[in-house]
Amino acid sequence: MGDLLTLEKIAYRIDQQTIVSDIDLRIAKGQRMTIVGPSGSGKSTVLQLIARMITATSGKMTFDGQDAFSYEPTVYRRRISYCFQQPTLFGTTVADNLNFPFDIRGKTIDSKRQLDLLDQVNLPTSYLDHEITELSGGERQRVALIRNLVFPPDVLLLDEVTTGLDADNKSIVHELIDHFQQKGGTVIAVTHDDSEIAQADVLYRIEKGHHVQEASHA
Repeated sequence: MGDLLTLEKIAYRIDQQTIVSDIDLRIAKGQRMTIVGPSGSGKSTVLQLIARMITATSGKMTFDGQDAFSYEPTVYRRRISYCFQQPTLFGTTVADNLNFPFDIRGKTIDSKRQLDLLDQVNLPTSYLDHEITELSGGERQRVALIRNLVFPPDVLLLDEVTTGLDADNKSIVHELIDHFQQKGGTVIAVTHDDSEIAQADVLYRIEKGHHVQEASHA
């Protein structure tokens, strides 16, 4: 199986401070990689580099057989989608958020798709009209995640998305991510959750901004 995404000798510096360096990473389509390491080691920085939210100081990144930086930014971010620890919702209602992916693509809103996604995360159809200010933290995270999956990306980047969620909400989010991967999606996650680490196909360890270990595990 060929690599979908590769990072070679990636480094990121701010002024004279090196945040990460010598990051080599390879992931194949359909794999789940979990990036682990101490707090402040550079895990989220690597996700942000992959998402092109920040730009590497040096090194090479390849996605789907070509230079990742050769993609037009909007095209790239539709194929590699970043999910934040603290979900950001906009507009007034849940519908505003689930309409957005259709609006920016100039496509007709598919209500059935929206309702199917709500069902996947155990939210009733009436939630389309719910105001986002009325949602709990777990509900906000679920809505933010399914917004990213209205049009499934090739790669889903998850930055500690279950931190602070209760057991029920974690379980729902885990099922959603499992479903995405079973459909052929690729997952790269930062987490401290032992159960999520156990689900990884590949563990990628970072300490003090350096890649120190990578291992496949059953």
